[in-house]
Amino acid sequence: MLKKLDKLILKAFAGPFLLTFAVVQFILLTHTLLKYLDDIIGKDLGAAVLLKLLFYFSVLIVPVSLPLAVLLSSLMTYGNLGEHHELTAIKASGIALTRILRPVFLVSIGLAGAAFWFNENVVPWANLNAYSLLWDVRQQKLALDIREGVFYSGIPGYTIKVDKKTGENGDRLHGVMIYDHTQKSGNATVMLADSGRMFSRFNGAYLCFELFNGHSYVEQPDVQNRAGASFIRQGFTHNTITFSMASFGLGMTPKELFKENRMMLNINQLKYADDSMRRKLHVERLQLPRQLDGYYTYFRFDTLGRAANRKVEHLQVPASRLPAPTVTIIQAGQNRARNARAQVVSAAERQDDSMRNSAMFRIEIYRKYAQSVAVLMMFLIGAPLGAIIKKGGLGVPILVAILFFIIYYVLSIMGEKYGKEFVLPVGLGMWLSNLVLLPVGLFFLYQAYNDSGLLEIDFWRRLPQRLGIPALRKITEPEVEPA
Repeated sequence: MLKKLDKLILKAFAGPFLLTFAVVQFILLTHTLLKYLDDIIGKDLGAAVLLKLLFYFSVLIVPVSLPLAVLLSSLMTYGNLGEHHELTAIKASGIALTRILRPVFLVSIGLAGAAFWFNENVVPWANLNAYSLLWDVRQQKLALDIREGVFYSGIPGYTIKVDKKTGENGDRLHGVMIYDHTQKSGNATVMLADSGRMFSRFNGAYLCFELFNGHSYVEQPDVQNRAGASFIRQGFTHNTITFSMASFGLGMTPKELFKENRMMLNINQLKYADDSMRRKLHVERLQLPRQLDGYYTYFRFDTLGRAANRKVEHLQVPASRLPAPTVTIIQAGQNRARNARAQVVSAAERQDDSMRNSAMFRIEIYRKYAQSVAVLMMFLIGAPLGAIIKKGGLGVPILVAILFFIIYYVLSIMGEKYGKEFVLPVGLGMWLSNLVLLPVGLFFLYQAYNDSGLLEIDFWRRLPQRLGIPALRKITEPEVEPA
């Protein structure tokens, strides 16, 4: 019987989980793409590049999608069982709630382990490919977009203006003006044409302008350095200009240049980088007192006075024109103090950067563990709460899931920020969301196990009595009218 029960529950869980995981993936992927929309639109990247970006970003958001999918699907699963009184029938047969939750709990443990493996092995690879490709996309220029009546300077070394474009693809040009800046002499070369046509060659590697009935003007500087310059005017009935489109192509930056980023490292590599940063910080702290020793030198006043007198005799300058020994000591002390202060400030900035870099490496390490454990936390909240709410479908469970996921997300952002700013220890900051949600999940589990009407008015009316609060007890006790 218990095996049939496990199959029943797992079957009820599988459908909502796959559905919610796909929906969450789509929503988070859309949110991610919106952040980089300005870097993608208008660059004619092609379907292959866009599909690569979609694939890499969809891989990156899997560790974030899993906790929300488990929360929502467990809510829906046990909410459906409660709504159709199946949960009540199972309990009536003598099976405890913890036994009913066990199949999905074991699946959640497996999903948490899969999330950790994914974070450790797949996410660094996806980060490397996604952000190296995104870097190349950002460096690429916008696709060729020559508009009517607007100067276009997207082609290096040229500025183009077209009065009117006709034809099916806008390849017929009228009133063409081209400024040539390739000679680094400003607008010294100008070409005007009544009409022309635009086409590409060699699979878009070159753009050609075939011009008709025009003139070219070339400014010639005066070789005798006299004021003014002369123009050479040359007419043509047919002329072809070819522009290289190499700057519009998508370059491929070597991925090795991005491998040292902390997002592209696994746990062992992150630990090694953190240890290197800590050793560097330790060396800087040891070197600072030695670097400051040179600024603290003690002189005898009589020795400095004799040195000043010898300097006066050697230079044959009246002593009245030189500073007194005391003034010299004060100026030397001020200079040394300023130098020492600059040295301390510089060392403090370097140490602060090293501490922050070390914290960032540790944040990435804890993130891999915390996101995996979050799958279990979401199950611990969703499954008992579904048994209490006893509502399935996509109505109430979605609202509850969104509420708790927002709480989890906000706590995660706060903990990471506090860790970066050293308000909290890095480990505590990264585990903050799980630590806060753990007692909430245990509370829901306790209430569900005891069949508590958590959402009923009587439960909250009797709560002060259970807690032993006299003041609230009087307020919540119903008034009894005399017979």
